[in-house]
Amino acid sequence: MAFEFGMFHEFQRTAELSQPAAFARSFAEVDAAERWGLDAMWLAEIHVAPERSVCAAPLTIAGAIAARTRRLKIGTAVQVLPLCHPLRIAEEAATVDQISEGRLIFGVGRSGFPRTYEAYGVPYGESRERFAETLEILKRAWTEDSFSYAGRFYKFDNVRLSPKPVQKPWPEIRIAANSPDTFPAIGRLGHGVFVAVRLGTLSELAPNIRAYREAWRAAGHPGDGRVFLRAPVYVADTAEQARREPEESIMYFYRYLGERLEDSATRAGVRAIEDRAARGRRLQTITYDEALRDKMIVGTPEAVTDRLMQLREELGLDGILAEMNCGTKIPHERVMRSLQLLCEKVKPRFN
Repeated sequence: MAFEFGMFHEFQRTAELSQPAAFARSFAEVDAAERWGLDAMWLAEIHVAPERSVCAAPLTIAGAIAARTRRLKIGTAVQVLPLCHPLRIAEEAATVDQISEGRLIFGVGRSGFPRTYEAYGVPYGESRERFAETLEILKRAWTEDSFSYAGRFYKFDNVRLSPKPVQKPWPEIRIAANSPDTFPAIGRLGHGVFVAVRLGTLSELAPNIRAYREAWRAAGHPGDGRVFLRAPVYVADTAEQARREPEESIMYFYRYLGERLEDSATRAGVRAIEDRAARGRRLQTITYDEALRDKMIVGTPEAVTDRLMQLREELGLDGILAEMNCGTKIPHERVMRSLQLLCEKVKPRFN
């Protein structure tokens, strides 16, 4: 199967940009991705962060993308399942799959930030159980003519869901993993996995991916699982531009993320295994050289091609979710140039 090139999009908003302008600029990038041959557009789910994003309703945006494109796959990365009513999200996702004629990839997760759970009035400590229950309900709602369910959080009696997804038995499901114990759990379920380096480094991924694949095989699933990396990517015409142009945005992002991560360490429901306080402090003191080495894929088209091929070989990657404007501060025209180079100069090398 071909290596999948996707763009991870937060529908960013900066202080000087109105909300309508933020949507217009982001849709211009979506249209360019369709035109230049990108494989997939991945939508974040970000709540109560008006200074950063307008992507609070990713499936609504996915429907809009489905209507304005014909080829581009549309993914959620990720739909935060514990904050959703399972029947409503099953209906909405199936609707997007119908509108797109089967182009939805349903990426799901729990989100690493309790602040959103507090805003929604959902205890973060319940997130793992809520996630599992919601995912089970989704699968039954999509595949059974009618079903009943009795769990800790939801109870349904003889429900008949419409519409059903175009894809059978359901749109491809991929699950985000951050903590080490999550990787084998996803492998046992038989779904693809999203891995990221926002909190760790590229070198730390290998043992977790190995645990995922071992659990996949032990559960008797065919093949070897599918692994997709989300990471900041910036492509420029020269090596000097590639190093210089994203620096302000990247460094701002890691300080911002580090502060939020450190704050989240004290919130109810957070597990000690996640070591959030230490990781948050580390992100706030990271140098740009360290970020370039451990967390990012930047350079000329040739350099980015070489790095992606190296990571595909080392980690067995099946695709990339490229964060083209990590930190929101890279000007739109530079994001567009970086995206064009990725599509026209890097992606063809993987065919």
